[in-house]
Amino acid sequence: MPEAKEGSPAAMNCTAVERKSDRELVVTRTFNAPAHIVFEAWSKPELFVRWWVPKSASLSLLSCDMDVRSGGAYRVVFRHPTSDQPVAFFGTYREVTLNKHLVWTNEESDQGAVTTVTFEENAGKTLVTLHELYPTKAALDEALEGSAEALPEQFAQLEELLAAGS
Repeated sequence: MPEAKEGSPAAMNCTAVERKSDRELVVTRTFNAPAHIVFEAWSKPELFVRWWVPKSASLSLLSCDMDVRSGGAYRVVFRHPTSDQPVAFFGTYREVTLNKHLVWTNEESDQGAVTTVTFEENAGKTLVTLHELYPTKAALDEALEGSAEALPEQFAQLEELLAAGS
């Protein structure tokens, strides 16, 4: 695929996924929406459920509970067609700064990352940076083989939601 020139619409809509160290993954994308709108898509369950599950995955979202405040918690439950048991992802919001910053834990296993998402607005567009810090190299390696590979699709779905004005 040809490389998009910086500042072009194609470059703006690319999701960059980069392994920064043995334990760190950074994902960035610029969205054509103000920070408060993008932040809402990350913090309101009724919007979050519309973009977080990759369409290509065979997952059904069963529930999504989010108490987006410092000290609040979240729990997202999925069903996969190959499993009889639902799978839950859950954790605690460590820091929440309205329209600017979210930090949460991923507590479904002892190998869960601490996720930080920042929202930087410039001229009505928002640069979202998702930073995940894993407890071990092996945990990041496993994530890169699993759920982390879905992030570009998830961010593309978020772009679609924002473009629809939802």
